[in-house]
Amino acid sequence: MYSAVRTNDYDYPESEMDERESLYFDTISLAESEAAAAAAAHRKSISQSRNTIYHSAVDLAGDEGGGGSGGGRLRLGGGAAAEHAALAWQPGYRQSTALEHLNGGGGGGGDHTDAAIAAQMIALQNGRNHLPTGIGVTGDGGQGGGDDETYRRFDDGKRSVDFVLAYNGETQLEEHRRKCEIFEANLQREGLQLEHNKVQRVHFIKIHAPAEVLYRYAEILKIKVPLKPIPGQDQIFAESAHEFKTCFSRMCKSLFSSVQLNTALFPEREPRIHLEFSRNYLELYDTEHPNFLDASTRYSIINFILQRQRFVEGEETADNLGIEKLVQDGVYTCAYTLHDKDDRDRLLKEWANISKWKNLQPLDQIKDYFGAKVALYFAWLGFYTQMLIPISVFGVLCFLYGFITWNSDPISRDICDDNGTIMCPQCDRSCDYWRLNETCTSSKFNYLIDNNMTVVFAFSMAIWAVVYLEFWKRYSAGLVHRWGLTGFTHHVEHPRPQYLARISRTKKLAGKAYEQDHTGKRTILDPDVPFWSFKFLPNFTSYSIMVLFICISVIAIAGIIIYRMAQRASHSILGSENSMTFKVMILPMTAGIIDLIVISLLDMVYSNLAVKLTNYEYCRTQTEYDESLTIKNYVFQFVNYYSSLFYIAFLKGKFVGYPAKYNRVLGFRQEECNPGGCLMELCMQLVIIMAGKQAVNAIVEMLIPYLMRTFKELSYRHGWYKSHQDQRLVPYNQFTEDYNLLPAENNSLYVEYLEMVVQFGFITLFSLAFPLAPLLALLNNVIEVRLDAIKMLRFLRRPVGMRARDIGVWHSIMTVVTRIAVASSAMIIAFSTNLIPKIVYAASMGDPELNNYLNFTLAVFNTKDFQVQPLLGGSQHVNETVCRYTEFRNSPEDPHPYKRPMIYWKILTGRLAFIVIYQNIITMLQGILRWAVPDVSGRLLKRIKRENFLLREHIIEYEKQHAMKLVQTELNGQQKSEGELRQRNNETVIRNRDEATSFV
Repeated sequence: MYSAVRTNDYDYPESEMDERESLYFDTISLAESEAAAAAAAHRKSISQSRNTIYHSAVDLAGDEGGGGSGGGRLRLGGGAAAEHAALAWQPGYRQSTALEHLNGGGGGGGDHTDAAIAAQMIALQNGRNHLPTGIGVTGDGGQGGGDDETYRRFDDGKRSVDFVLAYNGETQLEEHRRKCEIFEANLQREGLQLEHNKVQRVHFIKIHAPAEVLYRYAEILKIKVPLKPIPGQDQIFAESAHEFKTCFSRMCKSLFSSVQLNTALFPEREPRIHLEFSRNYLELYDTEHPNFLDASTRYSIINFILQRQRFVEGEETADNLGIEKLVQDGVYTCAYTLHDKDDRDRLLKEWANISKWKNLQPLDQIKDYFGAKVALYFAWLGFYTQMLIPISVFGVLCFLYGFITWNSDPISRDICDDNGTIMCPQCDRSCDYWRLNETCTSSKFNYLIDNNMTVVFAFSMAIWAVVYLEFWKRYSAGLVHRWGLTGFTHHVEHPRPQYLARISRTKKLAGKAYEQDHTGKRTILDPDVPFWSFKFLPNFTSYSIMVLFICISVIAIAGIIIYRMAQRASHSILGSENSMTFKVMILPMTAGIIDLIVISLLDMVYSNLAVKLTNYEYCRTQTEYDESLTIKNYVFQFVNYYSSLFYIAFLKGKFVGYPAKYNRVLGFRQEECNPGGCLMELCMQLVIIMAGKQAVNAIVEMLIPYLMRTFKELSYRHGWYKSHQDQRLVPYNQFTEDYNLLPAENNSLYVEYLEMVVQFGFITLFSLAFPLAPLLALLNNVIEVRLDAIKMLRFLRRPVGMRARDIGVWHSIMTVVTRIAVASSAMIIAFSTNLIPKIVYAASMGDPELNNYLNFTLAVFNTKDFQVQPLLGGSQHVNETVCRYTEFRNSPEDPHPYKRPMIYWKILTGRLAFIVIYQNIITMLQGILRWAVPDVSGRLLKRIKRENFLLREHIIEYEKQHAMKLVQTELNGQQKSEGELRQRNNETVIRNRDEATSFV
């Protein structure tokens, strides 16, 4: 029993009330706003009212429990809670905040007093005779912490809250109130059950879908649900399981037992056969199975209903329906589904946890909680991460090969041993001659990525990409079948309400959008929208703007290139122009960082613009909308992220000219490859952009929501909010807790997919320049899986579950990137590595040891032929008459000085031949792999056929028995009717005989 409370109700001095306590009633936002305003205006009355209401709640709680010492009979879930309640009335005590209650308390676990008082006041306002056992308050035998029967249920404690609508009850306009009434009345006509909660400033409407409504719409939406066990299915499942349980699989399972799921928390599901729901076959379905109309399915059904209900009387148009339109107009502040406390806690502990990074994902439970679309994303991300393991190991081995053979490279050895080769200046005026051996270190680093294993690694990456994509299709087919989505197509999707609204606003289509019967009732139709008349102009405008932004991105990259040229042409403020540190490290790194900043800014601007452009198009279904948005975004991101890398790989240093005639852009000399080679600079640029992008995404996804939540918490704690509407809600049940979370948008997975697919492009298109790129991607993805899970469970409201059978257009995008990667790898090997020049030199000069290869690659230049003589000043190279430069050209003494020699054309021919041969061989092998690895495994295909046969036979038998029952019922009815008729005839005969006898 609790008795340590202040004995005098009004003996609470104002000096003991700190700032957080003075704002107590402001944060609770009582329904009587005038009383709350008066309380905020008079601090002394706040302290008096606080004590009065507190002790009233204590007395009310005591009336239920009976007895108690000191008149204080508040029950707070044990002695520890009572101690916190007593401390709450001591001077200097820190009141805990609503978010701390939500997050489990701050400091040493947090106190629950404030939430308990809030819950007691809410109980008083609702006129209940018991206290809600929400946060930290328990009833008789209650456990607290959300175990109250009304925590996420209706007030009767029986019906679950499946969906919630929220609106501002204090400032609601009359027009908005009328729309709410019409909309809610239409929801009730559909069979949904509603209950209002008007305790705080924000009012809530709790929605529950009875079984009848779920059954009706499950049949309309063709949702597949599991059947009860049928004869013959055990044999199919047993044979399939036996095929999968090979010796190798059993050995792998025992070897990797540490990564397996906790079967106590995530038990393995029994396989079942699924059938589209029909009320005629209700007896056949297993209503106790977890997949039978699970939470995500129920939420999707309710969302489907909400999207199609009207909120305006009179003339009904497609522009006057749907919850999204109401939220957009401010009638409702939001509409969302609720997290499930037990399921979320289990997922947070075993899945959304960095310490569980090596464990497998509970995909079945993720599907039940978030729906198939989200579950497929996490399944794909996990599969992609696992497939990165072998190629990462091979990349590390290739990199180690470079280290092991570091000293065996003849080129770097010759560069380091050379003392007499003088190289031409790298800029016109300010640069001096330099010695070739100054690039000794950079040439050795270049060998790490340009060695004999480069081609092998590029070949392995090309094969790996195809194997990954083909095996993902096989793996996802098994998942989809297990979840009962085999055969699901997007053709069953209903039109988007926004699409119908757009049609209704188009004059030429408005007449086809409705049909009116003889009673005057109008029915919305789904008319055909001609492409050239209506769709062409929006699509053309949308993609034209995309091309415009692509041009802006290319211009930005060109600006960075010109910046680098200008830096070469003048003394750098970052270091000496002639220092190798500047040439090899500082200039490429600063340019890469500037490039990353420009890329990120253009990304943010275009991502928001792409949504508006897609809204302008005629996208009939949500799938069409998502695919259109994805294609526009990815094409832009492809150019935005990869253009600088393509420039370094294919253009930089290829058209420089020679000292007597440099090719110039805006008066600047074109960039030459660094002394370490262009492949080394490509490696540096790849690391900067790839790692920088992952860091930026981590900041945007995790740090910014955390900072926003922290700032919001500090604002509430210190009273920085400006208006009464900015006051927080006291989270005392699930729907008030989830109201404080960030909204989950329908295309929220687009950002996650884009991040990973761009990363896939980095490692397939350019990873031969940095074999450790797959390892970086692997390390990032191991953490990314858990961070995405934490974000969805902690920071976002629960998304509406959506059905899906694959990852959509993203698979096609990765297939295209894989084919581009083959050509990209071939061209990088041919033009950015020394492979082809080495082969041609060894074949032409008969020097397989490449002893004179370095001198072979350096052309000779007479310094008197400079277009612009360098200003050498006090340089030691003032009297140099000859310098060398990296190019294949004739010497000054040749009859055709500085022209291309025959060896150059041989090397060019070899490069082009290599591109053709390499690309054709890889393309042929990829085609063979695609043919050899079917999208659906033979075992699964055989199982699907057997299940379909068994299902047909079972339905036929059921229909036969049902027909026999009907016939038997009719026969019994006929026999009963005939018996009743004979009985009536007999009674008539007897009555006539009696009448005749009495007459006689």
